[in-house]
Amino acid sequence: MSSSSNSEGHGKPKPKSPLHKRGSLQSTTSPDLRGATGPKPLKPQRSLPGTPVSLKQFPIDLRTSMDGKYKEIAEELFTRSLTDSEMRSAPYEFPEDSPIEQLEERRHRLERQISQDIKFMKQQSVDDVDNGFRERALPLEREYQRVSISGEEKCGVPFTDLVDAAKCVVKALFIREKYIALSMQNFCKTTARSLQELGETPLDLRVYEEIPETPVDADAPVHPPVSKTHPYENQDPKNMPTDMGYSCKMVNGVVHVYTKKSPMEKSTELDLPYPNLKEYIADMNVMMALIINGPVKSFCYRRLQYLSSKFQMHILLNEMKELASQKKVPHRDFYNIRKVDTHIHASSCMNQKHLLRFIKRAMKKYPGEIVHIERGKGQTLMDVFESMNLTAFDLSVDTLDMHADRNTFHRFDKFNAKYNPIGESILREIFIKTDNHIEGKYFGHIVKEVMADLEESKYQNSELRLSIYGRSRDEWDKLAQWAVKHQVYSDNVRWLVQVPRLFDVYYSKKQLANFQEMLENIFLPLFEATLDPQSHPELHLFLQHVVGFDSVDDESKPEHHIFNMDSPLPDKWADENNPPYSYYLYYTYANMTVLNHLRRRRGFHTLVLRPHCGEAGPIHHLVSGFMLSENISHGLLLRKAPVLQYLYYLAQIGIAMSPLSNNSLFLSYHRNPLPEYLSRGLIVSLSTDDPLQFHFTKEPLMEEYSIAAQVWKLSSCDMCELARNSVLMSGFSHKAKSYWLGPNYSKEGPESNDIRRTNVPDIRVAYRSETLCEELNLITHAVRTEDLDTIDEDAMLSMAPVAGGN
Repeated sequence: MSSSSNSEGHGKPKPKSPLHKRGSLQSTTSPDLRGATGPKPLKPQRSLPGTPVSLKQFPIDLRTSMDGKYKEIAEELFTRSLTDSEMRSAPYEFPEDSPIEQLEERRHRLERQISQDIKFMKQQSVDDVDNGFRERALPLEREYQRVSISGEEKCGVPFTDLVDAAKCVVKALFIREKYIALSMQNFCKTTARSLQELGETPLDLRVYEEIPETPVDADAPVHPPVSKTHPYENQDPKNMPTDMGYSCKMVNGVVHVYTKKSPMEKSTELDLPYPNLKEYIADMNVMMALIINGPVKSFCYRRLQYLSSKFQMHILLNEMKELASQKKVPHRDFYNIRKVDTHIHASSCMNQKHLLRFIKRAMKKYPGEIVHIERGKGQTLMDVFESMNLTAFDLSVDTLDMHADRNTFHRFDKFNAKYNPIGESILREIFIKTDNHIEGKYFGHIVKEVMADLEESKYQNSELRLSIYGRSRDEWDKLAQWAVKHQVYSDNVRWLVQVPRLFDVYYSKKQLANFQEMLENIFLPLFEATLDPQSHPELHLFLQHVVGFDSVDDESKPEHHIFNMDSPLPDKWADENNPPYSYYLYYTYANMTVLNHLRRRRGFHTLVLRPHCGEAGPIHHLVSGFMLSENISHGLLLRKAPVLQYLYYLAQIGIAMSPLSNNSLFLSYHRNPLPEYLSRGLIVSLSTDDPLQFHFTKEPLMEEYSIAAQVWKLSSCDMCELARNSVLMSGFSHKAKSYWLGPNYSKEGPESNDIRRTNVPDIRVAYRSETLCEELNLITHAVRTEDLDTIDEDAMLSMAPVAGGN
């Protein structure tokens, strides 16, 4: 590997950028970037666009005993994950059954608390008339029973272990902050402030003017104003932003933007930031070494256990106070607070009964409509069903056979087959695809019916996933034309675009020549629509309601390649082996980063990365997700990785969990870690994933909440906290969130909460905020401590197999 961090070089000075403000985790000649057999220099592999953002050094000493051995450790871990698809570790799951004595003691405490709260509530004056949001402002509930630990040693591990673990945790948080800031995604303010107190100058990306927004009044209603005109109606391309006169092309997997149509050369390249591949792989190796470091693992596990116990104490002491706070709020309850289904696929957003009724209606209403071309001959809807010897009367939920059952457990292939009504792929193409002979007419209609149900419920919202496969350049335009032509839009819905990781399938069918062609098909239309909206008018309109990217597929599929500096670049990846998860995620992130800076320059909204991550497969998927994603879906494997779980907590990364989906595919319901994550303070939300396969009712999200509340005995406060989390991690606009959660929702601590809108007691929000600050103070205080003892390097870096693992 080349020891120079400037892979572009060529003797030319690099253009200055406001992004050169932070140090690197490795020195430029770090030995840990060399192979195990000796220094084998690699040629510079790319010329990427704009300005690479690199860390030259940290503002404080974060060197630990692991420095210099990251690559060896990471490669050994990757090799293990290739041989064993699921990394085994010590069983960090303990039964939560309480002895009878504890239950009796808790009951007596609660009875005493109830009697005190009844006296307290009688003293409060209650308004008899509900005047909407013009009623008196409710005071912040700051007084509640707090649990504190006294003494010098507060964390229960040796001081040297604490210091080394704290340095590793801080280093990981710096890595995430760097990548999230570079891509213009959201990083937790509380965590950023703690890192800044270590002497770190924040990465200044405010080179663009803020887009002015009208502030929301504190007494504004909970419903945002609704536009009287449809966003897709009467849109004249001539009124869209004009052409910038720029051009773009992809080089080595990342899009370059040039200030002239031709020639497209280095001198005319637009200065847009992008991640440095060499540094990303080095950071990945650092992260892989951290998560298996023994003392760090022990420290994080103990902190997680402490957080669980502390929350149980908080509930014992404050449960009735939280309930009393909710009872004092007029009108608001769990049913009429905003909830967002943060992970749901558009092609399965309806339930089985809904799809069945729609198919029967279509057979009666459009029997003679040509819906499919078979061997050059058109087939009507009636012809299709006659070829299956079926009539509308014959159809039932059982004949559709689209519900996941016990046979789909750990069988993703069988689950995918459930998307075919009656087991016929032709019906999937006709009814739940956007690109077919009828231009997605039926699918547009049924999605609009789902949207109408959401609007009728008023308080439920969804973030639907639509697929872009990357097989051809016109996929984006076809998808946008489908949405605009059929006017598939709702104020209650935002879109995410999911990219299935299926390059190996397309390559084997000769649909793609190499991986770069797939990346070009996914990203170049977005750059063209940003540079010249009039060239893709429908796409420009559609993108206004797209909030981010998702990466989907079966994570348990074995990966035959380790992503490192020896990996082929995308234009050289012409192999039937699928690129690994981290390869897909890196190039999606890299192109999204360049696109975000370009869109921000034009005054358009930016996109985020929210992949499926940690549902199954190796643990390093969660490392890539930690570094590059604003939030993730599933995250089940965090229960086996205490270091990563603690990092996800400290960084407050949103996790959209779907326990009913997991119950049918990967993990039985009672083993789902959601209640554990919630008690520890991770930002988790409930989502449905695939109502068509997993749910029975017209309101699948309420079904999800209902089952979770029954099985895990969630309180009203827990349910409202999950709902609030779902809004916070969603891609809805800042203005919408200001109406739904309160105008101060983006602040820190209880000031961010408006119980009149969220029904979450200030006590709960204050507890979460104070606990997070205490954890961050613990690790930052340890890092600031100068009297460090020497740590035994050999003991720290023992790579002996974990007991019970391979």
